[in-house]
Amino acid sequence: QVQLDESGGGLVQAGGSLRLSCAASGLTFSTYAMGWFRQAPGKEREFVAAISWNGAGTYYGDSVKGRFTISRDNAKNTVYLQMNSLKPEDTAVYYCAADRIVGHLASLRGMDYWGIGTLVTVSS
Repeated sequence: QVQLDESGGGLVQAGGSLRLSCAASGLTFSTYAMGWFRQAPGKEREFVAAISWNGAGTYYGDSVKGRFTISRDNAKNTVYLQMNSLKPEDTAVYYCAADRIVGHLASLRGMDYWGIGTLVTVSS
């Protein structure tokens, strides 16, 4: 059974930083591209970031470029999202996702697996 367990969410002031983690189990982690997407109340899901299976390729949504960094540790079966210069509009539930095709993560279509999410709240 595949599990993606997100952690690290919380309340932070605008301009602050948070680091999200996603621990994966039940899949061969090093063969999957990993990503993050988010959903704010009343809004559609939004692609945040994705990383290829070996970490060589990283991709970001326009709204987070230059502020967020995705990384992975295949030895720990974990993917991270470092979020800096947070803004109130970053407030959302952040979900970790896995797919063999990184394009599925960027398009939010046909993702193989995703977690239950972790809430990030940025106060102004």
